[in-house]
Amino acid sequence: MFQNKMKAARSLVLFALFALCGRLFAQSLSLLEQSAQKGQTLYWDTLTQSGALEKNGKQVYFRAGSNVILLDNERFAFTDAPQVSGGQIMVSQKFIQDSEEWFELRSAGGENFKVGAILIDPGHGGKDPGASMTHKINGKNVTIKEKDVNLSVAKMLAARLRTAYPQKQIIMTRDKDVFISLQQRTEIANSVKLKDHEAVLYISIHVNSSLDKKARGYEVWYLSPGYRRTVLDHGKADDPKLFPILNSMMEEEYTTESILIAKFIMDGLAAQIGNLSSPRGIKAEEWFVVRNSNMPSVLVEVGFVSNYEEAKLLNDESYLQKTAFGIYNGIAAFVTHFERSRGFTGTK
Repeated sequence: MFQNKMKAARSLVLFALFALCGRLFAQSLSLLEQSAQKGQTLYWDTLTQSGALEKNGKQVYFRAGSNVILLDNERFAFTDAPQVSGGQIMVSQKFIQDSEEWFELRSAGGENFKVGAILIDPGHGGKDPGASMTHKINGKNVTIKEKDVNLSVAKMLAARLRTAYPQKQIIMTRDKDVFISLQQRTEIANSVKLKDHEAVLYISIHVNSSLDKKARGYEVWYLSPGYRRTVLDHGKADDPKLFPILNSMMEEEYTTESILIAKFIMDGLAAQIGNLSSPRGIKAEEWFVVRNSNMPSVLVEVGFVSNYEEAKLLNDESYLQKTAFGIYNGIAAFVTHFERSRGFTGTK
């Protein structure tokens, strides 16, 4: 009896070893080499241990150790989980085949992704003036209110966008001096109706203020990667256990797109404003307006009302035109990039 038990135990151990070896053998292909051979572009983020394959404008999102892949943010599928070994992403032949089948299936007649709507949100309004400061300009006391500057820049921006993109929805959360709550702004953003393969961008415009009167310049904020939000409809995942994985993948894509929009807008502002003001960079924060919108979102601070020299600029219509044009150029650059890449904005 004891010998039989020992034989059974040895058999189980051998079976486990064979299974382990089989698994390791299955993940023996370098994804970098395989993707290059098949004309796929590989994007990889070492921090999150997640990445994507892109071909013909279509994407497969994956994460190391997970057997779930997200296909163009439309559906998910199961395959062998990628593994990281020796600094390389190792996959099985099945992973390669499943990815290639999706690319072949979608390349036959898939539509390009487009930006279908651009939502412009002038911060504050009505009973909420935002930052406010009175300065003596040209011998007169002038009170500059953030809500007024935000609305002026937003209207100029919207006019340029509507001329450039007559087929896109250019939406403003407010087009006059009225109060709109943060919750209402978010609801407006998330209720935009889009066609299939269309995306919406959210651009919030604000003015800065500081106790340091020397503080000046413009900056663009995006949602901190450390903040986790729900961006995926629960109905997209039949299995509730998969929802956190799929939601995280889509959230990371929104973050990447937001950072890219922020970069383009910073470049656009720098080109238009020149030495009149100074760039303060791209920053991350958990802004309420941005964090609850299920789309790529940025918040632009166009200057400091508390700085005398900059306040004079914010009171000058020609300067506000430069600011609006700079933001417009940044958005236009992102739209071109997004639509030429058929909706993919990952970075290598």
